[in-house]
Amino acid sequence: MKPRDLLLALAVVVVWGINFVVIEVGLEGVPPLLLSALRFFFAAVPAIFLLGKPRVPWRYVVGVGLALGVAKFGLLFIAMDHGVPAGLSSLVLQCQVIFTVLFAIAVLRERPRPAQLIGILIACAGIVLIVLDKKLSAPVGALALVIVAGGFWGVSNTITRYAKPADTLRFMIWVSAVAVVPLLVLSLLTEGPRADLDALRGITLSGVGSIAYLAFAATLFGFGVWGYLLRQYDASTVAPFSLLVPIVGMSAAWVLRGEAVGLQQGIAAVLVIGGMACTILRRRTPVAAASAVGRVKVDAQG
Repeated sequence: MKPRDLLLALAVVVVWGINFVVIEVGLEGVPPLLLSALRFFFAAVPAIFLLGKPRVPWRYVVGVGLALGVAKFGLLFIAMDHGVPAGLSSLVLQCQVIFTVLFAIAVLRERPRPAQLIGILIACAGIVLIVLDKKLSAPVGALALVIVAGGFWGVSNTITRYAKPADTLRFMIWVSAVAVVPLLVLSLLTEGPRADLDALRGITLSGVGSIAYLAFAATLFGFGVWGYLLRQYDASTVAPFSLLVPIVGMSAAWVLRGEAVGLQQGIAAVLVIGGMACTILRRRTPVAAASAVGRVKVDAQG
């Protein structure tokens, strides 16, 4: 990887890792579903009027918009609003790797490699350790929502595999546009018009900054650069950088929010990240290396 592209990959990792702390800050003044809706609104508008229609069938755009934009981020924001800390969220959400592999086996009929199955077991052991951690302050129900969010992330990854968008940024902008209306409707029904209006009227500078970061840095910059990297390099070169996201997320939560990591949670983090490494890293042979060129795997992040 060229030095410039390496720096871009690391920049995306940092942006996506810090993203979880930014979500936590935004939730201090804005209801979770409204915050998610605003994030996608500003990510989509006015970009959809400048870039034109997506170059994939609409069913894929709608499917990813509902699975990723509405379900995954909606549940994640609700879980964090109900007490799951930023660093822990960035770690547990990576269970999406487990779901992505399982859905690929069930839906795409892919044959799992032994390393993938071992990685799933290791990562599952890490998730179980987190749930059984007696010192964990996060409610178990809210933690379960993060795991379900990871499942919907796996669904969106599977749909994206079918779609194979040539322009990832354009695809994500339209995905963002699809998510706005359902999120707004759900916000009005569950959080209430008064709460939404009060949040908008009393929004602080930190709230505006959080929305801007989520829309422009995490969504447009993050997905735009990630898509560019996947077009320039094979997936086995780019995908391992995603392993650094929970490390940055947990570190940022510790430095910026004072979120401590206990021994059991630290061991769990090693298991989850190690399990993810087993599922996405593979031994490269000359034949595999040659066939990997040009192969694109889109794996969306926080």
